[in-house]
Amino acid sequence: MLDAYVGYDLGSGSEPDDIPRTDETVWILGKQYHATDDIEAIRQDVQSRLWCTYRRGFVPIGNTQLTTDKGWGCMLRCGQMVLAEALTELHLGRDWQWSEETRDATYLKIVNRFEDNKQAPFSLHQIALMGDSSEEKRIGEWFGPNTVAQVLKKLVKFDDWCRLVIHVALDNTLATDEIVELCTEQKPGPDPRWQPLLLIIPLRLGLSEVNPIYIEGLKKCFQLPGSCGMIGGRPNQALYFIGYVGEEALYLDPHTVQRVGCIGEKLEPAEQEQDVTFHQRHASRIAFASMDPSLAVCFMCCSRAQFDQLVAHFNERLNGGGSQPLFEVTKTRQAPWTPTTVSSASSRKNSEPNEAFNVISATEIPNEEFEELEPRPLDDSDEEFEIIA
Repeated sequence: MLDAYVGYDLGSGSEPDDIPRTDETVWILGKQYHATDDIEAIRQDVQSRLWCTYRRGFVPIGNTQLTTDKGWGCMLRCGQMVLAEALTELHLGRDWQWSEETRDATYLKIVNRFEDNKQAPFSLHQIALMGDSSEEKRIGEWFGPNTVAQVLKKLVKFDDWCRLVIHVALDNTLATDEIVELCTEQKPGPDPRWQPLLLIIPLRLGLSEVNPIYIEGLKKCFQLPGSCGMIGGRPNQALYFIGYVGEEALYLDPHTVQRVGCIGEKLEPAEQEQDVTFHQRHASRIAFASMDPSLAVCFMCCSRAQFDQLVAHFNERLNGGGSQPLFEVTKTRQAPWTPTTVSSASSRKNSEPNEAFNVISATEIPNEEFEELEPRPLDDSDEEFEIIA
């Protein structure tokens, strides 16, 4: 059974179990709340995030007959959610809130970019087609966190309005000079211009399970200013993680099938109803220990000052705060090298989990192993959660 609150009946009189009744602190994308005192603020924050789910009834993608992404598009939808969060923070601000009456032109521009048609810059169609042409992922084939990051990195170059650049930090290494060069456009005059940055860092934090030594580091990522969450999931199911409470991560679940539709300018009743399908008031929870070890942490830096602050936080709180470092921060990238542990790591992938935790670290697996270790079957576990919108 999925930990989802899809289709929750607000008229049922039952209280959703999205946030436990405790004195714990809740962190959502860099913002801190009290689990009980701030429950309505928490839910409003969750509801203001863009929720991208399976859709049905769209125009077939490419030369296929696929008119739904049910069973294969969950990681693509998670990629949409993290990009939508970056655009929201850039163009509307982290404190912006959505309501059913929202008709803000900037907000509508963001949502329009994720509608399910080929004309939308970040539609499922565009992501699947770009994956097919540049990442050798056939349309209808499941993506891993690194693949969807690489596809989004290419797609943002074709949309001038979004103003984003995406950097995907490979090999568990963040080289700051690479990012400064990417984000700085040399213009006439003394002040270079900073291109807003969505930073995506793919990681593999274990073999079949998340190594417990990395959990504190994952928690700290949600606390940092500019956090855009994490693209990851549980085995065979992609999820978009937006925060945590206690030992559980909070996430938005794409495994709901909804009808395709157009929001347009949100003037007609059908457009208003369609907008509501992009928002979910109640997050779901999963134990950090149950997460798939293949994930990507994401951060938004709208300015050079925010990037410098983020790097300082990485050095002080992630790599110097007592938790096991998730990745290395360096000024320049070292010369390429070939790990000697890859073959042995690969041969151990069927070993006992506790044994694996003793012999593997986040830096032992090269980037090409960030994808699924085994071929992934189509996901049919969400069957009972299908909603006829």
